[in-house]
Amino acid sequence: MEHSVSTSEEPPRLYEAREPVFPRKVKGSFRTLKWWLMGVLLGIYYITPWIRWDRGPNMPDQAVLVDLANRRFFFFVVEIWPHEFYFVAGLLIMAGLGLFLFTSALGRVWCGYACPQTVWTDLFITVERWIEGDRNARVRLWKAPWSVRKARIYLSKWAAWLLIALATGGAWVFYFTDAPTLARDLLAFQAHPVAYITIGILTATTFFFGGFFREQICIYACPWPRIQAAMMDEDTITIGYRDWRGEPRGKHRKAEGAEALGDCIDCNACVNVCPMGIDIRDGQQLACITCGLCIDACDEVMDKVGKPRGLIGYLALSDEISERAGKPPISVWKHIFRPRTMLYTVLWAGVGVGLVVLLFLRSDLDMSVSPIRNPTHVVLSDGSVRNAYEVRLRNMHGEPRPFTLSLSADQPFELTLEGIDGATVVVAADELLNQRVYVTAPASSPAATAASTPLRIWAEEGLLGERVYSDTVFNGRGN
Repeated sequence: MEHSVSTSEEPPRLYEAREPVFPRKVKGSFRTLKWWLMGVLLGIYYITPWIRWDRGPNMPDQAVLVDLANRRFFFFVVEIWPHEFYFVAGLLIMAGLGLFLFTSALGRVWCGYACPQTVWTDLFITVERWIEGDRNARVRLWKAPWSVRKARIYLSKWAAWLLIALATGGAWVFYFTDAPTLARDLLAFQAHPVAYITIGILTATTFFFGGFFREQICIYACPWPRIQAAMMDEDTITIGYRDWRGEPRGKHRKAEGAEALGDCIDCNACVNVCPMGIDIRDGQQLACITCGLCIDACDEVMDKVGKPRGLIGYLALSDEISERAGKPPISVWKHIFRPRTMLYTVLWAGVGVGLVVLLFLRSDLDMSVSPIRNPTHVVLSDGSVRNAYEVRLRNMHGEPRPFTLSLSADQPFELTLEGIDGATVVVAADELLNQRVYVTAPASSPAATAASTPLRIWAEEGLLGERVYSDTVFNGRGN
């Protein structure tokens, strides 16, 4: 007996299509805080390259400048050279520790309020709301068939997004060269092609990330939601739903049995305002960025139905035990000031203090010496042995400085400079000079016959008397 197998059933779907998120406008303290932070952060980003800072003649007057051509970074009074990259490494370490600290104390507060993806997405959603209307109007427009009106509205929105994205990409390149000069060159189509390519890439990524990908970047592309769990514990303050107070939820407050219902009226206001499209009542979720908008929406509803605020709010998991028992929640400060956060604070402050100390103790002069290895030494006609060295002198002062080179050794060495009479060389302001130096040992000296002899080369600045040195070795005939 043969059995026929039906093939009409569709195979199971492995991926669910994305449902677009249309957050509703909401008012409240957290929404106001986000408005202020958005304005401040965007203002800092767009305005900073145009701030001027007088550093003297022949120096850039841009307050914040990443000068890749001359391999220097200017930040107001601070100037970082390539050999001082440890300052940049220290700042990156501070940024990481700061992120750990804030996440341990307040959850994903960075993601909800200050992350560039959040800030620009919030800005794009605001523009979308201005053009298309609030949530219900945007949903109807999304579901409506294409028409002239729908195309006109969408093209207007995309044009506004594109202008914001262009301003974003344009602002970024101004950090790497003189902003007014680059602006003139861009408008005259005389800028370097790299500038146009960079602006184009950043414009495209900002346009798509902020306009179309939005919450998908946070959920799928960003690694932090998967790392944050290691930074959080039961005392971390994050956004949560007090289900012991809200459940069972229900809409009909005047129906029979309404007295058994919780405070939640199941209005979905918290869901409709969420930029991630999640329901906070389902518990802690990877997609939640703790922006606080659901708190504003829920508090607004609680005010209307005459219930106390705080059904959704910032709380720690450890608060649940005490609140279920009818006890007051633990003080916020006790949640924040605990061993983990105090350790992060000490580490963060320690790195910061160390960088400040190094900044004030660093010298404005720097020298490095590299022996010429091919050949390691040369035997002259009189039997004396000569070594060649590449001496790099860096003058970080704002004016030219003379440097006098000398030796510190137990042997009768002779030092000469290639192309210069005497031992003094002038290094231009904020420049690095490569100088070939020769050190010669007499034929009968121990240094000439030995394999190697320790040697220290000094450089003394002629105006202030500052001295720097570099240790190296002298290679003799025994090498």
